[in-house]
Amino acid sequence: MKLQWILGLVCTNLIFAAQWDIDSAHASARFKIRHMMVSNVSGEITGMSGKFIVDDKDPKKMILEGTMDMNTINTNNSDRDNHLKAADFFDVKKFPKATFKTKSVTQGEGDKVTLVGDLTMRGITKEVTIEGELTSVLKDPFGKMRRGLSGTTKINRKDFGVTWNKTLDNGGLALGESVEVAIEIELTQPAKDKKG
Repeated sequence: MKLQWILGLVCTNLIFAAQWDIDSAHASARFKIRHMMVSNVSGEITGMSGKFIVDDKDPKKMILEGTMDMNTINTNNSDRDNHLKAADFFDVKKFPKATFKTKSVTQGEGDKVTLVGDLTMRGITKEVTIEGELTSVLKDPFGKMRRGLSGTTKINRKDFGVTWNKTLDNGGLALGESVEVAIEIELTQPAKDKKG
């Protein structure tokens, strides 16, 4: 009887807790920063990979670990992209990857979720908070199980050693310090084998 209870508990936990992989083809981090004090410049980083341990029964057990390939920075301007990859900004030759790992995950109403974790860029680690949504599960036409994670955060680029700037004729600065970031991630999981 005790063995049956243990097996039942294990099976129940397996239903709620599962590993989901980041679908790199459907994941990006879009960013926006003030430029010349008159407009915003936007771009995105698409080289994302990682995993998300999701426990719909106990969010305290959830863990997201993700990596971004900083070489995929794209602002639709090759000269600007090359500058962003250089030592003035992200120095991708020395720091090709940025990483994020949660320290805590809290669920709110509905799909709302708050992720607090460590973001590491240019070898510097700072705590950031992502406010977002974790959608429910569905099966795609190819048999894979999918769910989505969307979220936003705001960081100060100087916290990560990205300090380059230029003084304008009017005394202002070419770039702002605050960067708005929006992530869109699809998570995938193989369809469960019905055999057995």
